[in-house]
Amino acid sequence: MGSAKTASAPLRVAIAGLGSIGKVVARRIDKGLEGCELVAASIRNPETARAFLAELKSPVTLMELEDLPEVADVIIEALPASVFDTLAEPVLKAGRTLVVISVGALVSRPHLLDLARAYGGKIVAPTGALIGLDAVKAAKEGTINSVRMVTRKPVKGLEGAPYLVKNNISLENLTEPRKVFEGTARDAVIGFPTDVNVVAALGLAGIGADRTMIEIWADPASDRNRHRITVDSDSATFSMEIANIPSVENPKTARSPHSASSLRSRI
Repeated sequence: MGSAKTASAPLRVAIAGLGSIGKVVARRIDKGLEGCELVAASIRNPETARAFLAELKSPVTLMELEDLPEVADVIIEALPASVFDTLAEPVLKAGRTLVVISVGALVSRPHLLDLARAYGGKIVAPTGALIGLDAVKAAKEGTINSVRMVTRKPVKGLEGAPYLVKNNISLENLTEPRKVFEGTARDAVIGFPTDVNVVAALGLAGIGADRTMIEIWADPASDRNRHRITVDSDSATFSMEIANIPSVENPKTARSPHSASSLRSRI
């Protein structure tokens, strides 16, 4: 079990993965995030991170993934799917808080919720690029009949996705929008593990990954990641739409409108 922190003591934060997302979060916490201090990080090749860490004011210790819970109360995951489990289970067994950027990984790992309950850990799934998940959660108090999401992304944001490779779908020389996938949120996060984590968050907030449906479109004319959500319930029918600017460093993800400071209220 993680030791309890007093109200005045800052939360010790570690970041697992210093790619495009991890670096943004690290800079924000280092700049000054009330109640938090950045203490550690983990990266596959430490040598590539030393120059970046040298720019930060905070003294950050580089550690192995599984050792981060020993020094931090909150661990922010920004990892490739292949090493997700190396981090998640030790964090939850230590009773720490795991902030999951790769929300899609939770869809196929329901046992992590059991681990969190058993050891006093906590899982936080940021809303990321989506808006209005509070409305979805409110509708869930009654009966939700359907949830559907339509995602349109620039071609570069979808290139190399496992689903496209497996089904020999080429986006080369695309001149008009093309629907490349239609199905459940569960199948979408398997086929597009770095592209549509947002639909996993939507499924968790509402009726689950098997009943939440999604269309994915590659749009050569679009310069934004566009998501439109439509919810039909016994209390209301409503829709939400957001257009995020893709990250310069990684076009598969977006510049989230929610800063790292939004995490502080949840952890």
